[in-house]
Formats: sequence, C-alpha cells, structure tokens
Amino acid sequence: MSYPENFQFRKEFEINSFMVSPNGTLRVKSLADLLQEIAWKHADSEDFGRNLMESQQMWALSRFEFKIFKLPKWGDEIEVFTGGRGVEKFFAFREFLVRDKSGNILVRAMSSWLLLDLRTKRIQRPDQVLPAQVFDPQLKPDWQPPKILVEGEEIFSCSLQVKHSDLDLYNHVNNTSYIRWVEDCCLELGMQIIEELSINYQSECKLGDQLNLMVYEFSGEFLLKAVLEDKVCFTAKCKGKRK
Repeated sequence: MSYPENFQFRKEFEINSFMVSPNGTLRVKSLADLLQEIAWKHADSEDFGRNLMESQQMWALSRFEFKIFKLPKWGDEIEVFTGGRGVEKFFAFREFLVRDKSGNILVRAMSSWLLLDLRTKRIQRPDQVLPAQVFDPQLKPDWQPPKILVEGEEIFSCSLQVKHSDLDLYNHVNNTSYIRWVEDCCLELGMQIIEELSINYQSECKLGDQLNLMVYEFSGEFLLKAVLEDKVCFTAKCKGKRK
C-alpha cells in the first residue's frame, strides 16, 4: 500500500463523543491522544515500541508542533499517517498527517523524541534501536519543532497540581496532559480556535507536584511556562482566533 509524502504507517479513527468540545469539534488534547496512539502502533510494528521496556529503555517526547487547519467533528472518520523523518544527534523526528475521508488535510504535526535509559535517565543514541529504513540517520527534516523563548507581558498565572489522571505508564505526566493544560488555559483566556500549538517538554513531573503556570502575551500569541520549584517543566506557544 502506498502512502502520501513517504509516510510509513496509517490508521483510521472515528471521532467519538468523548473526544469533542462543547462546539462538537475534536479537542486538541484528543488529537494529541490519537497521534500518540498511532506513534505507538507504528513503533510496535517495527519493534522499537513497548518492547524497549524489556531493555529498560523508553521514548520521551521532547518537542511537538501542531498546525491545525480544521478540526474534525463528532462522528467524522479520519485517517492519520505517521513516519520517521530522520535523526539528528540524540533527536529522532516523527511527522504526522491527518486527513478527512475526502483527502483534505486537517492537521500536520512534527515531533522530536529522545531515547532514555529508564534506570539512569541518561540520553542514548536513538539509532541503536531505530530501523534505518524507518528513521534514516542521514536524513534531517527541514521542519523541526522550535525551541520556545518565553517573552512578553505576563497576563495570567495559576497553580496546577498533578493528579492520577495526568499520569502515563511510567508514572510521569503524559505528554497529552500537558497539552490539555495548555488548551484549557488558552481557551479560558479567549482563544476561540487554536490554529498552531508548540510545546517543549523540559523536565518530568510526577503525582502531587505543584506547578506554577504563567501566561504571557507577545505579538498576538500566548506563551506559557510552567515551573516546579526552580526548574522549568514545559514551555508552550499558541496562536489562533480570538473571541
């Protein structure tokens, strides 16, 4: 089966009632859930997914960038594509494409991942576990999720406590939980439709952690920074339509 733009894996999804916001369209957090799911499915199919837990290794998402053209609605059927986009130093890149059943592009996303030793948390070279036909070590994508520099005027701050529902298999905050925090915050501050979202995951958070979340506004964008004691946990940037 041939896939568009040299993608390597495809999966169909139906947008269910529990995935949508009050206006009936897919939440960005639910979109991230679907992308996380197809990333695992692809990795498992090529033996660099859950089997890595046997060798005490894990994938950690470092950066994620979404470009949202149109969110699907409850009941829509979509097809999601993913594929490796090369390796640069310690980063492995994975791209995503979301289309409706007519082939219209709804979302593009790019992510960068780090391979960690579960015992020491030290970063390892990803090419030791990645098949070269999926993640070409000589290929470096032109599109790479950016490093986010938080600047501008602080317009809002609040406290976030990590709950059980925020956690993943490794008892850390799931990458999609961070996206839920960002999405909720931007919507509460008047961003009606999120068109672009970037996030940098910088340090892990665990159950009970109390984060201080600060929001800044610069050039029409919201920039967010969450801090736990003296370390930055994540930074994010959102752009979209206001109320």
